[in-house]
Amino acid sequence: MKSDQATVRLEDLADPTFPPAAAEVLAMMDAMADLCPLDSATLHAQARTETGLDDFGSRDYEERLDLLLDCYRAVPGLTRSGQVNLYVQLVQLLKNRLLLTDLLRRVPSIAERELLPPVVIAGLPRTGTTHLLQLLASTGRFRTLPYWESLEPFPVAAEVGIEPNPRRERTAAAVEVMNQALPHFIRMHEIEGPDHVHEEIALLACDFSTMFFETLTEVPRWVDYYQAHDQAPHYRYLRLQLQALQHLRPGGRWLLKSPQHLEQLPALAEVFPGATVVVTHRDPAHVVTSIATMVAYTERMFRHPPDPFATGRRWADRLEVMLGSLAADRDVFGPDRSLDLPFEEFMADQVGAVERVLALAGEETGPAVRASLKAYLDSHPAGHLGRVDYRPELVGLDGADLAERFAPYSQRFLAPTP
Repeated sequence: MKSDQATVRLEDLADPTFPPAAAEVLAMMDAMADLCPLDSATLHAQARTETGLDDFGSRDYEERLDLLLDCYRAVPGLTRSGQVNLYVQLVQLLKNRLLLTDLLRRVPSIAERELLPPVVIAGLPRTGTTHLLQLLASTGRFRTLPYWESLEPFPVAAEVGIEPNPRRERTAAAVEVMNQALPHFIRMHEIEGPDHVHEEIALLACDFSTMFFETLTEVPRWVDYYQAHDQAPHYRYLRLQLQALQHLRPGGRWLLKSPQHLEQLPALAEVFPGATVVVTHRDPAHVVTSIATMVAYTERMFRHPPDPFATGRRWADRLEVMLGSLAADRDVFGPDRSLDLPFEEFMADQVGAVERVLALAGEETGPAVRASLKAYLDSHPAGHLGRVDYRPELVGLDGADLAERFAPYSQRFLAPTP
């Protein structure tokens, strides 16, 4: 979906309105809620029915799923359509587990498949991560994850070889519904269609241990549980999925990106030895405001009424923890395998920044790469999808307070080099 280039100010965060077409879809979802309880047995049964499979692999995830379901059921103001939205997403994650386990049963050598050390972008939203991902992907040097594949990584048997790809078609339909219900979301998080190169956080969600779940709505007990547990086992499950995906659609080294990597550098280093990591940075006052605004905007899909001020406080606290973890663990990746990329520096010389990343990763640069980058930049000018006017007061925050609160981070990662 192409958006006009106007800048919008989101005035309805506390009292959302939906376009008529989206309201109709939400009404239909409301009517389905009694058939979509947030109940583990029902979710598992639905996943079995839709795949014809019954082996979910290791069942250690059930403790995490049970807690997650308990947290979602307790969300203040959870709507019936929000319940259906969560139900559909969780069924898909369980289906992904079933399909992966079945694939590994049929092709056990997948688990031994070599993975080249990936290039990993670790940074918060609005720090240039998506743009950097697209630029690196445009060079053709990497195995990337289109949006449709991130949501439905493994096909059911009846759909293997069918064209057009049913998984891609379903994702295209889902993107259209999202664009109707949340017409300004594309200005905040660029997903232009089912083939858009995407991050792997949905793959991490298949093991039910990821910060993805807290980006949907307020689940404080889930956040506490997630932060209290070692994430290396779940990064190993991610690695296994990447091996399976490379078996199904071979390619070069993986290009990965997720905000949660910022606070999981030790797990990333353990599971992906030799990885090259790019850590992006930007003024944290702006980043906190924009993330809180994005979550407050999307929460209308799950609860009514949303509480944008509570969302602002929650994400200011959350990002303080994340950036504290980053500061503590940043040296896990040394200068031979990582670099810090401030947003302003990236925007000042985008081609040069990408060439630095490629050189650090041992990838070739040259005229062909520069031509690919130029072609991408020419077709994606700044602001081509429109902009959002991010204002801290709309999410109950104060810019000066945020600047003071995050001053140690800014001093370390954004201060000019003497």
